Amino acid sequence: MGKRGSRSQSQLLNTLTKKQKKHLRDFGEEHPFYDRVSRKEAKPQICQLSESSDSSDSESESESEPEQVSGYHKLLATLKNVSEEEEEDEEEEEEDSIVDDAEMNDEGGGSDVSVEEEMAAEATESPENVPLSADPEGKEDGERPPGTSQASPEEFTDAKHESLFSLETNFLEEESGDNSSLKASQGHSAVLLTTPVTKWQSCGQDVPMSGFDGFLLSQVQFLSQCLDPFLQHVNKELKEKEIQAVATNPKTTHELKWPILGQLVFSSKFQKLETFKPPKDIDLKSLHLQKPLESTWTKTNSPFLSGPQKSSSPFTPLQKELFLIMNSYRDLFYPESTALKNGEEIRHVYCLHVINHILKANAQVLGNNSRHRSQKFGVGDDDDFRDQGLTRPKVLIVVPFREAALRVVQLFISLLEGDSKKKIIVSNKKRFQGEYGSDPEERPPNLKRPEDYEAVFVGNIDDHFRIGVAILQRSIRLYAPFYSSDILIASPLGLRTIIGGEGEKKRDFDFLSSIELLIIDQADIYLMQNWEHVLHLMNHMNLLPLDSHGVDFSRVRMWSLNNWSKYYRQTLLFGALQDAQINSVFNKYCVNMQGQKEGIASGQEGDGCLPNALVDYWQVAVRNVPMTGSISHVLVQLPHVFQRMEAENLASVIDARFNFFVNKILPQYRDAVMSHTLIYIPSYFDFVRLRNYFKKEELNFTHICEYTQKSGVSRARHFFLQGEKQFLLFTERFHFYKRYTIKGIRNLIFYELPTYPHFYSEICNMLRATNRGEEATWTCTVLYSKYDAQRLAAVVGVERAAQMLQSKKNVHLFITGEK
Repeated sequence: MGKRGSRSQSQLLNTLTKKQKKHLRDFGEEHPFYDRVSRKEAKPQICQLSESSDSSDSESESESEPEQVSGYHKLLATLKNVSEEEEEDEEEEEEDSIVDDAEMNDEGGGSDVSVEEEMAAEATESPENVPLSADPEGKEDGERPPGTSQASPEEFTDAKHESLFSLETNFLEEESGDNSSLKASQGHSAVLLTTPVTKWQSCGQDVPMSGFDGFLLSQVQFLSQCLDPFLQHVNKELKEKEIQAVATNPKTTHELKWPILGQLVFSSKFQKLETFKPPKDIDLKSLHLQKPLESTWTKTNSPFLSGPQKSSSPFTPLQKELFLIMNSYRDLFYPESTALKNGEEIRHVYCLHVINHILKANAQVLGNNSRHRSQKFGVGDDDDFRDQGLTRPKVLIVVPFREAALRVVQLFISLLEGDSKKKIIVSNKKRFQGEYGSDPEERPPNLKRPEDYEAVFVGNIDDHFRIGVAILQRSIRLYAPFYSSDILIASPLGLRTIIGGEGEKKRDFDFLSSIELLIIDQADIYLMQNWEHVLHLMNHMNLLPLDSHGVDFSRVRMWSLNNWSKYYRQTLLFGALQDAQINSVFNKYCVNMQGQKEGIASGQEGDGCLPNALVDYWQVAVRNVPMTGSISHVLVQLPHVFQRMEAENLASVIDARFNFFVNKILPQYRDAVMSHTLIYIPSYFDFVRLRNYFKKEELNFTHICEYTQKSGVSRARHFFLQGEKQFLLFTERFHFYKRYTIKGIRNLIFYELPTYPHFYSEICNMLRATNRGEEATWTCTVLYSKYDAQRLAAVVGVERAAQMLQSKKNVHLFITGEK
């Protein structure tokens, strides 16, 4: 029986090709694919199917075939490297040993599992099998604004450098992994050592140590990881009861005064509320900045450093306090950011925070890619590699104009490049400068406007744009598809056209699902553009995506899978004024829950970096109250009559104001003596309502709004100046965008207090544009209610506003310009 069995096996060997013999010797099984070298197809019975394949349907088999082929093709590629001479020399050894290998086939059954695991590991490492973060063709269609069929498919995207900037197929370079807190081990738990050991566990791996040096190194690395605000923020795992507390617990607040920011209001949904004060001195190393920001920030920020600050601190006093709050990942509302004074200074510091966040997040992913590639398949926990969201975009920066987007990108380049001789690679830079830059000759040379107007409307003021930016180590890719981008820079209108509305076929908002940092800059300008776009954006933030977009779910953080991303999103809101609508967005949509460190204490293995950490729901808002008000800047001698109207609730204010104006105010100005009356209307809806009423009553009036043609504006100004029209309806948005001086005003009516406080003094000072000795007849009437407390305080000052709101009298008189 033995000779007969060996003879049949030798006959079987003769029918095998060299590759099949090689495969049989190495893996203990016959090659499962047809080899046409012998011109004879192998029988189907040779294929040994797995147990799971019997229960799978045809679709699963067809889907799994490409993965198996790719794995075996890799093995075949290694076999082809063997020369013909080596195969001939080894053929005799194969025939002698094949009988023993065949007899040990049962014993080697366990090795088949390891072979399959190795092939699966190689298949996962293969760039061919890693799904891209977005389909270039599909993304281009998704980013095209609805209704703009004439636009080219590549209007907002660049599909050339996809693999170059893909996080899934790149690995951490040695030069970019110098930061010990983020190199390959970023974002994972560590254990505090209290006794010298020979190894310590970091990121799920045992790292060998020797003696006291190993103990010190472990302590340093542990402290570095534990104190990094980025790691504290993303590694904190919330619990279900903590999420429920957000909806049930009442909000507690605490006020604290800082040297530069002034009055800060800390709010929390948890009973224990901690505040902190800024240190006198700040060191860049204590901020855990990712390289190369420690060296590039000082040079980038040098225009704002002067005098003793230039040598002592890399931040201005304002930047220092703002960055301390930003770097702690608290929500922040700062309503004193103006384009004329500190807007650019604030833009520098939030760009530093953005780049620091992106570099750390990408270094974590690239480091885990390297670890995953070097680690044997099936070893370790999949949770060790959870380092990303459901989609790649992490930061959304909302700015009003293209000029602001241009400056943000220029700051990104400066922060990554610094003064190093080696320039970073910026893809599509020329196209970006052409589309977002401006020509100085386009601006009229004799155009004279206020300084704040010149600061806001500088450069390219197009308000419909969106652009994706991908950052990978020392390279920046502009016009990246949204699902391949790290940072999105867009205007509210640019986002509104891609998000779409209910019932629209082409709409996409999945790219907002994993935003970790939202920055809304110059929020007051959106009140003049269309505030509904901002509300529409906030309603679509951090929703579960409708499509997977090629994400590897084994790498997605658990709090992102649980649809808790909004509790981890930091929102930074900057504006030039306190407004009820901006406050509402900050209070309603900012629900960031931050893990706050109480102290570092020794704990047992697996406790994480912060055994005694608490979860806090933090918002920080600057609430400085104006003491004087913009009425102090009125230069003309003018009586200001403030008339308070009563309204039962906020919803009835609009109708109450209209009825009060029609029944109490307008009859006083119907007389021909009260000609040259300008009615200032902040809301366009109120303007339309009044215009229709004036037409119905056949009053002698003209109107100017933001939609009026240039010729219509000229006619209206002429008729009003000459007295041919008694009333002029004038909208706030027109004044914001044009700043024309209206001549011929004798009587002013503020239908509602202006949004910008300085607009009050600007409109009042227009009366002196035509000084014909009629100062004694000038009048100014202002309507307000108790719901206009913020705007009233900005005009007359907080103390006077409190008295006017609490007084039993409904009419108050102020006189300005007295000598």
